Order: sequence, then structure tokens, then C-alpha cells
Amino acid sequence: MNAIVALCHFCELHGPRTLFCTEALHSPLPQGAGSGDSPGQSEQVEEEEGGIQMSSRIRSHSPADGASIDSSSPGPKKSDMCEGCRSLAAGHPGYVSHDKETSIKYVSHQHPNHPHLFSIVRQACVRSLSCEVCPGREGPIFFGDEQHGFVFSHTFFIKDSLARGFQRWYSIIVIMMDRIYLINSWPFLLGKIRGILDELQGKALKVFEAEQFVCPQRAQRMNTAFTPFLHQRNGNAARSLTSLTRDENLWACLHTTFAWLLKACGSRLTEKLLEGAPTEDTLVQMEKLAELEEESESSEGEEGKPCPQAKVVEGRELTRCPTNASLLSEGSWNVPPHRLPVFRSLRHMRQVLGASAFRMLAWHVLIGNQVIWRGHDRELIQSALDFLQTMLPVGCVRAIPYSDQYEETYRCNFLGLSPQVQIPLHVQSSEFAVIVDVRTATRSNLYPVLFMDDEPLNKYEFVVASGSPVATDRVGPTILNKIEAALANENLSVNVVDQCLVCLKEEWMNKVKVLFKFTKVDSRPKEDTQKLLSILAAAEDDNIKLLKFWMTGLSKTYKSHLMSTVRSPTSSESRN
Repeated sequence: MNAIVALCHFCELHGPRTLFCTEALHSPLPQGAGSGDSPGQSEQVEEEEGGIQMSSRIRSHSPADGASIDSSSPGPKKSDMCEGCRSLAAGHPGYVSHDKETSIKYVSHQHPNHPHLFSIVRQACVRSLSCEVCPGREGPIFFGDEQHGFVFSHTFFIKDSLARGFQRWYSIIVIMMDRIYLINSWPFLLGKIRGILDELQGKALKVFEAEQFVCPQRAQRMNTAFTPFLHQRNGNAARSLTSLTRDENLWACLHTTFAWLLKACGSRLTEKLLEGAPTEDTLVQMEKLAELEEESESSEGEEGKPCPQAKVVEGRELTRCPTNASLLSEGSWNVPPHRLPVFRSLRHMRQVLGASAFRMLAWHVLIGNQVIWRGHDRELIQSALDFLQTMLPVGCVRAIPYSDQYEETYRCNFLGLSPQVQIPLHVQSSEFAVIVDVRTATRSNLYPVLFMDDEPLNKYEFVVASGSPVATDRVGPTILNKIEAALANENLSVNVVDQCLVCLKEEWMNKVKVLFKFTKVDSRPKEDTQKLLSILAAAEDDNIKLLKFWMTGLSKTYKSHLMSTVRSPTSSESRN
């Protein structure tokens, strides 16, 4: 992440000061930051932590200026610094961490070496400890502009038995030029920085309590005759943060923490290039995510606790399949790994079920009929339903992965059932449903072994039945024929087939949009609708069923946009 993390302090003698900052460098290191001397003059210590290699090079000589090695450094002069304003020891060039994955170097020192960055950090430091403060003077706040960057600042107090009011004022700031990225990172930064603050405050509190136990400062000050406070301190009040926490490795620990913070915050959010307008699947997924967030917030507000993980339909619990990533990692299995009996792709499913059975199943999926899988292997049924759902727009999918009783069609069009569940007779004989019974095969070689990886599925027998079987000579939806052609072409890889499926769905969703506007918004007669279907090459019965079903998967955003456009007076005037 292109940002700078800095620890700032309000000194009673010199005002706001930058104590320690960490920045990510994509270019060669600046002069003096981590540059090694001759072997006889320097000591190099390297260690690995979290995939980042940390180096600390300390020169044996000590320059006269404790704040900077180079006299032209933008940092303050020695005369303008006290013990409380200084972090690293005199002559310490800073810390460097090398990220081997991205070839990024994380450099920590008291001030940035670049004059422009020094000015930006200095201004953010002054604002975070003066005018840009939240109520109570302790907590997070956001400020900034396009010229000087945007800042996430969290102010806090550190206990000090020698300070006025027995506490000193600090802040941790994160500076970057991308306002949107920084705002989106607010929850992550707030949680991690509060963890850093709690650790610093905890260490300082132990030191404060120990010093107060030995020599209570409050009683001593009350018994001392009044003199100006600045003349009472005798130089003892300006204490460094290492003295307040009694942690000699404080700056090295802060370097690793700030470097990890920059790396983790940069990897948690990624930019994705969108070509053109967002697809209907993207809009529907965003709407569903917003609904889930609203439901979780309302449930937490009413009950005071988060909603349970299991999905409940009218009081009946539907158990989800385990999704813990640790259960699926290679390291959790003994070698050789056990192959789970699941489908790996639509092509794999077609090879296992057979071309005719798969065509019947896909036909029912595409036109919106209910698809029921019944068996005892939940993982197998879950994988089958997952791959079948990829043939439909996201808005058309209503799935219950596994249930102990039958659910009606209006509740779900994908349903997984345990083998003990009795499906109603009217559903078994209905032309609007297809049932796949997963049974144990009578012999191990019931199906031919196409690949070695298919062996786990040989122990199963798949019986596909429907009240309206698809005739072999039936043309079917146009998209179904194209999907089957892609699956049958062994020269196309699975990834290529997936992209073909995405393109086919987008093509037919565009036809659905045209039909929706023509029939629902403009209210055209049936004769005109038939002409439009002929132009769209979708006049066949199966194609019409598909278009009507896929129309239910249009996003609310698109529908409301069309309706608002029609009702707007400006749009009607422009059409006239």
C-alpha cells in the first residue's frame, strides 16, 4: 500500500513532533537508509518474520546530529530536539524490511528522507495533535485534502508520572493520497491500530504504577511550594517512549508492526478493472450482499448478538456444508490425499451422467423447473448443485443445499434432500421438476472409468427422472445446444468453457432486457412481441420459456432504472 504510517508526540517544549515513521519503497533505497558500511564498521542483523526479511544495520560511529546522518536531511536540528522528541539512537540509520513476494522494501526512521514527504508528514502530525481532534482528545478521525494527502489519525494518551496531568499525548497517523482506499480501510486500520495502542498503554501503565508505588508524585507535588511548572522539571519530564514503557526493543517492534500493517492493508483490497457497465450478476450480488448486511445489523440490534450461521426456513434448520478452508487445504490430509466423490466441472458431470441424462437435467435448469438431488452424500450433492447453478443468472438461483424435508418450488429451484425424504407424488409426475436419485451402485464398474480421478464416483448410480422427459429429437433452448457443443469439444479447456458460459449468459440476458422493456415497460401487443422474438432468434417455445424465467433474475436496480426513466417527464419530452 502506498502510504506512510507514523507515530507522533506532542512535546511540551517543542510542540508536535514525528517520532517514528514507516514507508513502502518500490524503488531503490534512499541514501543512508539501510546502506551497509564496510564489514569492520557495521553490524548486520537479519531475521524472518511473516515472509518479510528484516534488516537492522547500526554503524559503529555516531554522527554529531542525532536526528540524521546527512546534514542536508529535512529533519529538525539537534538543538530543536529533546529526549522525548527522539526515537532512534544517534547514528542509527533505521530499519529495513524486504518483502520477497512483491520486492517492496519497508523503511523505518524518524523522518522521511524526501523533503516533500517530510513536509506532508510534518503537516499531518501538527494537525493530528492540534486542530484535527475528536471529542475527548482520544480516538480516530479522518482529514486531509488532495494536495497534502488524506490522513487517518488516532490520538491517545500514555501514562507518565513526571508529566503534567500524569500523561502524554501521542497519535498514530496513516497518510495516503487515495481517499476512497483509505476510507474503505477504516475498519481494518481502526482495529489493528487500537491493538497497538492497547499494548503501548498497557506497558506504560505498569511502569507508571511501579513508579507511583515507589514515589507518589501527586502527594509530592501538593506538598511542594508553587513555582512555575517549567522550572520544576529540571529536564526530567521530557522522557522517551522507551523510558515510559521500559521496552528497549520498542522501535524494532513498531517497525515490524507498521510494515505488516502496510502489507496487510495493501493486500486486503485489490482494484479490479471493469470493462463496460457491470453485469446483471454483479448487480444482483451487490443487492444480496446489501440485504444480508441489513439483516445482520437488524438482528444484532434486536437481539444483541449476531445471527446464527445456519440458515432457517420457517423454523426448520437447514445444515450447511462445511466451508472451513483448513479442512480443504492439502496440509490437512495425509499423503496420498483422499479424493472426495464430487463433481469437478459441468463437463465432468456430463461424462458421469451421460449425454442424454445431462441434457434432460440442463433443459430443466435453464427453463426454471425445480431440480432435486436426493442422496446421503452432502458434498456430492452440493458440488452438483453448485455447477448446475453456473448455467443460470445469479438472480434466478434459489437454492437449499440440503434439507430433511421437501420444499415447494416457489421456495427453491435447486433442492438437495436426504434419501429418507419422500417426494410428493404430484412432484414426481410433474413436468416442472426433475429428480436425480444418487444410489449406491450394484457393481463397481457400472460406469466406465474415464479418468483415474473419476473412480470415487463409480460407487454411485445416478437415476434421472421427470414427468416430462426431453425427447432426443427436441431442439431445446438455443443456449443449451451451444453449451453442449462447448462441453463436448475436448479441445476447449475447463476455463475456456467457463468463459464461453459467461458470454452465453450475457448474450441471453441482453435479450431478456430487450424483451422486458418491450413487454413490461412499453406494454406492446402480442403481435409486436412475436416479431421481436423472431428478430432476437428466440421464437421457439423453449426459448420463450427461458426468456420469461430469466426475466425474474433481472436486478432491482435495472428494473427501477427503466421504470424511473419512463415516468420521468424529461424522457417523455425527449421521445416526442
